[in-house]
Amino acid sequence: MKIGLVRHFKVKKEYPKGSRYSAAEVAQWFREYDLADIEPGTTELGDTEWNRCLASDMARARRTAELIYEGTVHAKSELREIPAPTFTTGLKLPFLAWAILIRTSWLFNRQARQDIAEAKERIKKVLDDAQSSDGDNVLIVSHAAMMIYMRKELVRRGFRGPKFKIPKNGVLHIYENEVNPANR
Repeated sequence: MKIGLVRHFKVKKEYPKGSRYSAAEVAQWFREYDLADIEPGTTELGDTEWNRCLASDMARARRTAELIYEGTVHAKSELREIPAPTFTTGLKLPFLAWAILIRTSWLFNRQARQDIAEAKERIKKVLDDAQSSDGDNVLIVSHAAMMIYMRKELVRRGFRGPKFKIPKNGVLHIYENEVNPANR
């Protein structure tokens, strides 16, 4: 059985160009990012016959899946990106500083830790569903943070595949497991 992970294509939303932003401005940027279109691209799916395709129900992932997979795409809310934490500070910081705060928020933000824990549970359900398909190869189109946690869960389940820090848009990462899914 193979499970292929693909991050959605690049989103047509540039990073802010300016010196400092409030928490509200950063939150607004994320709302706009979530609604933005993608830059269609190509994904090399190789020789593998992908029997099913699961995708986040967020437009950028769903649309990517529709472009790279010829069959029916099953949109799943469980594959949605982990929400960016909200901040209530009045500080204005460079966008890069906000990105670092968001990336490390699990260290100091209880809600961020809870969102990550919930995402890990959602991932387990999706992978249970994928593995219940009697050896079918399943393509999953999702988001960067979700892919990082999916990779960890796949390895925990005995799958082997490539390592990555932040997955590139539109690149296929294949994980393979020769073990019976019942042996999880």
